[in-house]
Amino acid sequence: MTPLRVGIMGCASIALRKTLPAMAALPGTEIVAIASRSADKADEAARAYGCRAVEGYPALLELDEVEAVYLPLPNAVHAGWIEHALAAGKHVLAEKPLTTSVSRTRELIGAAQAAGLVLMENMMFLQHSQHAAVRELFEDGAIGELRAFQASFAVPRRPPGDIRHSAELGGGALMDTGVYPVRAALSFLGGELDVVSAVLARRHGQPVDSAGHALLCTGDGVGAQVAFGHDHAYRSEYELWGSAGRIVLEHAFTPPADHIPVVRLERHSGVDRIPLPPDDQVANTLERFVAAVRSGLLPDNEGALRQAVLVDDIRTKARLYVDHATEPVG
Repeated sequence: MTPLRVGIMGCASIALRKTLPAMAALPGTEIVAIASRSADKADEAARAYGCRAVEGYPALLELDEVEAVYLPLPNAVHAGWIEHALAAGKHVLAEKPLTTSVSRTRELIGAAQAAGLVLMENMMFLQHSQHAAVRELFEDGAIGELRAFQASFAVPRRPPGDIRHSAELGGGALMDTGVYPVRAALSFLGGELDVVSAVLARRHGQPVDSAGHALLCTGDGVGAQVAFGHDHAYRSEYELWGSAGRIVLEHAFTPPADHIPVVRLERHSGVDRIPLPPDDQVANTLERFVAAVRSGLLPDNEGALRQAVLVDDIRTKARLYVDHATEPVG
């Protein structure tokens, strides 16, 4: 199969650290151009992969050799550049979240479908095999009937000047780390989740939320508690709590490719720790994107849309706590 010719729209950290190395290693993808608003940044990144450097994102979209674009730009500008890329006839792999609003997410999903183009949100954890192993245990009745779901993803405080501190760029913990536990809840509990209550906190004078919690609920009363933040000790896990036990998975959302997952199964008879083979969720995601483009089978973006709805509801319904401390964060 001919490699998918990809142009990179921006030199963000996640692109340089994770996506570009994985893309270069895959036989199914070819990095043909890297664009930045800065010619120097584009040149530096492009030299590492022996590809074309492009100054400015519009110029990247004009290249006939670019079949698809990977978009790791700040959240607030996703929608506009996704729209431009689709209009230029390019398939799009965009970092999460697709956009910062439900209406724009719905609009762009519809535009991609109408044009027969692949639009995919880069929610990489969904492509790791450890979650299929958890689902198999649960569906086999290992913990009985599900009673509750809990998920947490938080990281230490970002350095001054980080774009996640910027309201104008769509920063904040909810849009960055919060989407992971929300999407995990959707994955296991289905699309009928509603937001019951939420709290968002702004600390140390930040203009955006640095922490949050939300209670979600299914139509039959199964609750999901999600927690997220940018000012915490690191945590990345979820658990399913059933009538006969618990399934706990740590390192749930951003495990490195060499990480050996361990699923903890707790029941009355004791605790089993089940090791799983390592997996590369970055490579898996890229392979899925390529397969969708080459097959012409457009991805089902209902999960991304439901995620956008829940995130918007959390933001709308949240009680806001503001710590008026003046400690600068950039």
